[in-house]
Amino acid sequence: MARARMIEGHVERRLPMTYETWLGWAGESTQAEWANGEGIAFVPPTILHADLSRFLLLMLGLFSEATGLGTVYHAPIEMRLARSAREPDILFLAHDHRHRLEEARLLGPADLVVEIVSPESSRRDRVEKLAEYEEAGVPEYWLLDPRPRRRTADFFHLRDGRYGEAPLDADGRYHSAMLPGFWLRPAWLWQEPLPNVLACLAEIAPDRFG
Repeated sequence: MARARMIEGHVERRLPMTYETWLGWAGESTQAEWANGEGIAFVPPTILHADLSRFLLLMLGLFSEATGLGTVYHAPIEMRLARSAREPDILFLAHDHRHRLEEARLLGPADLVVEIVSPESSRRDRVEKLAEYEEAGVPEYWLLDPRPRRRTADFFHLRDGRYGEAPLDADGRYHSAMLPGFWLRPAWLWQEPLPNVLACLAEIAPDRFG
C-alpha cells in the first residue's frame, strides 16, 4: 500500500517494491529513490535548490578537473548502496575509485556526497541518508539547507566508522577532506545572487585560477 506524507505543503510518496521493480518504475521519473524496500517519489527541486546545486557543481567540478583528483557528477545518477539506491544532488568520485562505476550507476559509495535540503526532504537527508551514508562508508557528507530562516551548512567526516561534524577554521572556512586544497566559505552559499564561481575559485586556488 502506498504511503504519502505532506511536508510543508509538498507530498512525498512511498510505495513498497523491490529494487528490481524500482528500476523500471523510476524510469518514469528522475525524482525517485529506493530505500528499505520502498520506492520514494518526491517533487522536483525549487529554483533556489537548482541555483545552489549549479553553483556547487561548477565549483567542485572545475576544481577537481584542474587538480586531476577525480570527477564530479550531479543528479540523477544512482549510487547503489547495501540498503538503498540514492541519487545525491552532487557526488565526487576519486580517480582511484572509478572501478565502482558501472554503465548505469555507481556501485558503492562516492568519496564525497552533497545533499541540498528541499521542503519535503529534511528528514530524508538528515536522518535516513546520514545513517545510510555512514553505514556505507561515504567519507565526507555535506548537508546544506538553503531555505529562508534556516540557511545551515553541516559537514560530516567519517572517523572510525562514525560521522563527526567537521569544524570551520578561524576564518570561517570549511576544508574538504576528500578534495585536498579545496575550501568553502558557507556564507557564499546564502548570497543573493550567488557569487561568481571563477572569483571564488581564484580565492581558493590562486595558482590555478588567479
